[in-house]
Amino acid sequence: MDLDLSPQDQAFRDEVRAFLDAHLGEDLREAGRKTAGVFAEMEAGRRWHKILAKRGWSAPTWPVEHGGTGWNATQRYIFARETTAVDAPRIFAMGLRMVGPVIMKFGTPEQKAKYLPAIVAGDMVFCQGYSEPGSGSDLASLKTRAVRDGDDYVINGTKIWTTGAHVADHMFCLVRTATERKPQDGISFVLIDSMDTPGLSVKPIVTLAGDHEVNQVFFDNVRTPVANRIGPENAGWTVAKYLLEFERGGDAYTPNLHARIEDVRRIAREEAADGSGRLIEERGFAERLAEADLAIQALEMIELQVLSDLSKGRNPGAVSSQMKIRGSETLQAIDHLGVEALAWYAAPFEPEARTIGHNQPTVVPEAGITALPLYFNNRAATIYAGSNEIQRNIIAKAVMGL
Repeated sequence: MDLDLSPQDQAFRDEVRAFLDAHLGEDLREAGRKTAGVFAEMEAGRRWHKILAKRGWSAPTWPVEHGGTGWNATQRYIFARETTAVDAPRIFAMGLRMVGPVIMKFGTPEQKAKYLPAIVAGDMVFCQGYSEPGSGSDLASLKTRAVRDGDDYVINGTKIWTTGAHVADHMFCLVRTATERKPQDGISFVLIDSMDTPGLSVKPIVTLAGDHEVNQVFFDNVRTPVANRIGPENAGWTVAKYLLEFERGGDAYTPNLHARIEDVRRIAREEAADGSGRLIEERGFAERLAEADLAIQALEMIELQVLSDLSKGRNPGAVSSQMKIRGSETLQAIDHLGVEALAWYAAPFEPEARTIGHNQPTVVPEAGITALPLYFNNRAATIYAGSNEIQRNIIAKAVMGL
């Protein structure tokens, strides 16, 4: 595996840097820096999405024929590394990362024409209706029911932990359309074209970090056209598994990890150790920081190997589960170091400090205002997109033959 960038890749990196210098304003960078959840402040994220779409760069993983960039795996990694390094805001990309690829594979020509251009342009924002109370990792046990009535499905039930349901305008959803067969064979994948559909209501769930990011969604005789079903009726399990491949392995892990450990270094350079000098110079803390850095480098080697395999048309297989485990656990270790570096300064609850344009004095040092919110929110990193226990089961079956 050649780790050096080719002249063409170096030229692409320089093109990305020039674009970021020209179009990523300080307000958008601030939105990126102050992000403590899975996506940036919605208005900033949508504005950045539109800027990328105008350049033709909003869909790095999509094929050109559907509005994507056509970039190879190395170019996608370079783009992710460069944008993360300069605090570009994370766009709310469930349409781009999840439902878009599903529509490309399973959608009708009419569905592709209706949804894909709007997703690329940032004109449609999707949320994901998968998990339910009691049906998280055991998704096959979901109970939200869809009964056919003429040209519509009538949906009743509830979804929970629905990220961004309060800001999305569309939803992709798994519903039960049959009960007389095994659970996996009675599920369908449907789209809901408006979060204002009669009978649909969204109840906020405020996280420990004080953020309104997730929700519970209730369906009371909600109607959606049968034409909005993706794939055959009762074949939603196949569609759902395909989507999860993108949720678990659609993005590179290490660009974000590199950015997070730099945040911790910045805090440690400013904070005092128990004795004298800066925390960054305290041996015990410096060793743990170095261990986290080595973990990132090791994961990056795996990631680069995956890129190499993809560029040669090879399927990386269960390595995506390995990366999910190592990536999420390393992220949590870095979050722990960030809180430890702040010590008692991590405790004050100052959510207003993370609003765009806030310029009032804070108790928490500016470099650390996202440290504790990130620590709290990223506790879910080893659970969402398939818990790490599930990922280990996948590895045991696919790699070890157990």
